[in-house]
Amino acid sequence: MIPRILIIDDEAPARQRLKTLLSDIQHECPVTVVGEAENAMQGLEQISNLHPEIVLLDVQMPGMNGIELAQHLAQHQASLRPPVIIFVTAYDEFAVKAFEVHALDYLMKPVRASRLVDALQRGFEKVKVEHRLPEKIATDSPGPKRKHFSVLERGRILLIPVADVLFLKAEQKYVTLHTAQREYLLEESLTSIELELGSLLVRVHRNALVARTAIHGVERAVQVVDVENHQEKVSESWQVIVTDCAERLPISRRQWPVIKALVRV
Repeated sequence: MIPRILIIDDEAPARQRLKTLLSDIQHECPVTVVGEAENAMQGLEQISNLHPEIVLLDVQMPGMNGIELAQHLAQHQASLRPPVIIFVTAYDEFAVKAFEVHALDYLMKPVRASRLVDALQRGFEKVKVEHRLPEKIATDSPGPKRKHFSVLERGRILLIPVADVLFLKAEQKYVTLHTAQREYLLEESLTSIELELGSLLVRVHRNALVARTAIHGVERAVQVVDVENHQEKVSESWQVIVTDCAERLPISRRQWPVIKALVRV
């Protein structure tokens, strides 16, 4: 088996240098370069379409950086069998974070042929051993807040900007993420999301988080809470009006003071 490699780097000369170097070491490490991408978003699409075994990944790129891309891949480790990640970068300060997202190696530019050979050979062994056994990878290491939610849908990873989220709702074993356009299923817990993004999302109920910027107001709701001896017992409560959304979300008694302070009822 000849491993397939994808190169992700925002600089065309850097991608070309890597391809030249890979060509020079073919006698020691036969590989096939199946594609290249100039940014992380394009890289995710290429990974979904081309299924490379190894990705040579830059760290500093416009928009999403390489660390965040690796985090999104690791999040879906159990479902997707993501590729082996080898970082290739001019910046040494991201090395610790790179290994936190389970990169195989961290190569500094300009890359020496011997270092690339060593990294690739270890990558080959990892690919052969795993080929491909699902492995649970921890994704709860501390770090900067994410800018996207990653959603596995039909074998592809979709990235949903955090800024587009209206609310998240726990339903059975999934969390449903709602935007103005549509909804998505997440394999995360509301608690972990709230811990990470509590400055952007506020809990309105035990099963719902709402984007603070999407809270348009609140309104009273009358609910039937009990039916006994043919008599209805009703209770008044409050619910959140979410911008660009017809659905109303109930506010729990515990969270009412928090929401009330936000909307100044």
